[in-house]
Amino acid sequence: MGRFEWGVQCVPGHSRVLCQELPITWQVQCTRNRKCRGEETLKAAVLFAPNRIDLKTIDDPVAGPGDILVRVSAATICGTDIRIFRGQKTAGVRYPSVLGHEFAGEIIEAGGHACFEVGDRVGVCPFISCGHCRLCKTDMENLCTNGTAVGYEIDGAFAEFIRIPARAVEAGNVRKLPDRMSFEVAALIEPLSCVLNGQNKVATASGDTVLVMGAGPIGQMHIRLARLRGVACIIVSEPDARRRAVALRSGADTAIDPASEDVRERVMDETGGRGADVVIIAIGIPALARQSTELTAHGGRISLFAGFSRGETADMDINAIHYQELTVTGAFGLSRRDYDRSFDIIASGQIQLSDMITHRFALDDVKQAFAVAESGEAIKVVIGQTPGVGSPQSLT
Repeated sequence: MGRFEWGVQCVPGHSRVLCQELPITWQVQCTRNRKCRGEETLKAAVLFAPNRIDLKTIDDPVAGPGDILVRVSAATICGTDIRIFRGQKTAGVRYPSVLGHEFAGEIIEAGGHACFEVGDRVGVCPFISCGHCRLCKTDMENLCTNGTAVGYEIDGAFAEFIRIPARAVEAGNVRKLPDRMSFEVAALIEPLSCVLNGQNKVATASGDTVLVMGAGPIGQMHIRLARLRGVACIIVSEPDARRRAVALRSGADTAIDPASEDVRERVMDETGGRGADVVIIAIGIPALARQSTELTAHGGRISLFAGFSRGETADMDINAIHYQELTVTGAFGLSRRDYDRSFDIIASGQIQLSDMITHRFALDDVKQAFAVAESGEAIKVVIGQTPGVGSPQSLT
C-alpha cells in the first residue's frame, strides 16, 4: 500500500496513521477507503437543469457522525427520474443534484454503527421521514412533509458513492442483503414497495378482477403483486405489443391493445358485464382517470397510482363515483414498513423480478441509459459498476 496520511477514521484508530503501519486486517479494510488510496473525487451524473444531465467529477460525499457511505453497485432508472429530468416534476427538486433512488451497494464507511461493517451488502429505503409529525405517528410516514427524499433533495445513486444520513440508518432505512439477492434485484425493492402501498390502498385480494392500465415497469410489478395476492383475473391495457407480451408472462390473463380495441367492450366481455373490481392507472395519462370510471364494477376501487405533471387535471364522472359507490384513491411513495415487507417478499422468492432488468449500462453511459428508459423499449434499465454492461435483453 502507498504511504498516505489522512485525518479520517476508515478503520478503528486510523486517524493520521500511516496505512502500511496498521495491522494487516485493518490494511485490507483500508483499501476500501478511497482517501487511503489517494482518491477524493468521484464520478456522478449531475442534473444541472431540466433536460440537462452530465457526467461530472465531483467531491466525495463527506460523512458526518453516524453517516454511512455506500459504493453503488446497481441503480435503476424510475419514471420519476425521467419526469424530474424533463422538468415535469419540480417539487423539492434542486439544481444541481444527483438523481437515483432505487439502488443497492456495499458499505465502505460504516459510521460507527455496531450493526454494520465495511463490506456489508445493503439496500436502502430512500425516503427519510421525520418520525415525529402527525402523519408519521398515524402510519402515513410516506406523506411526511418534513421528510427528505434521496435522489434529489439529497444526492442520489447515479454516482459511484452515496452518503446515507445517520438519521436514516438509525431509523432502520438500511437493510443487509441476503447472499442470494443480487444488487440489481435489491434495487427493485423500492418500486415494489411503492406498488405494495398502492395495492394496500385499494385492498386487492383473492377473488378480485384487476385491470392494470399501462404495462411499463410499474404496471408489470402491479401484475406480479396482484397475482401473488391471489386475485381471480388480471386484465392489462397497453398499446405496446412487446409490453403486452411481457405482461402475459408476468401473470396477466388478458392483454388489450387500446389503440385497436374498445377497452370498455373488452373489459365487460371479460367480466360478464360487471367491470373490474380494481382499476390501477399505472401510467400518468390524465384521460385514463375519466375512462376508469367506465371500467369499474359497482363498489369498485380506482387507484390513481402513476405520477402526473403539475397543473394536469382530469374530468371524472362524478355520478358514476356517487351512484356506483366507487372509491378513488391516490398512492404516493413508500414507508419503511412497505420497504421491509417488499424486502421479505423478494428475499423469500415469492416474486421474481430479475427478468425485469432488460438493459444495463455503465455510469459513463448515463445519457444513453436515460434515452433507452424514456423510449419505452426497456422494462427496467440499470446503471451499474460491472464492466461490460450496456447490452440489452430482448423483451419478447
